[in-house]
Amino acid sequence: MAENAPQSYGNHRKFVPLYHFLTATILLVNLVWTVWNLTQALLSEKHVFRFDLVMGVLIAVALILMFFYLRTFALTVQDRVIRQEMRLRLREVLPEDLAGRIDELKRGQVVGLRFASDAEMPDLVREALDQRLGGEAIKKKIKDWRADHFRC
Repeated sequence: MAENAPQSYGNHRKFVPLYHFLTATILLVNLVWTVWNLTQALLSEKHVFRFDLVMGVLIAVALILMFFYLRTFALTVQDRVIRQEMRLRLREVLPEDLAGRIDELKRGQVVGLRFASDAEMPDLVREALDQRLGGEAIKKKIKDWRADHFRC
């Protein structure tokens, strides 16, 4: 998605092709290859147990775990920053009765609300709290989408 293209619920997710597709594919192929090599060694006539092949499989598994955890760690930090930013924004935008309920919002709700315009924020917050809407449900209700081009 181009930086200046309008965002909406349908296109707000960000994919980095070299990370999400190429790197993931390389890591999966590496895992399959190392498991295949170990299996071939163990099924050979000599039933050879090779420590280097076992280590290769373990390293391939570790790399895949790192692939997922690195993304998870980055998204966790991003969500914390969004939560802090939104707490400040909500204090400015919400009427007094709702401003006192900011702490009742769950992480997913706050993350979903970040795309809402200031004008529709109070109604969405009230609805999120009263109906216990999740982040995805909140995003689907946003009419005036506020783009976020700075996320990773």
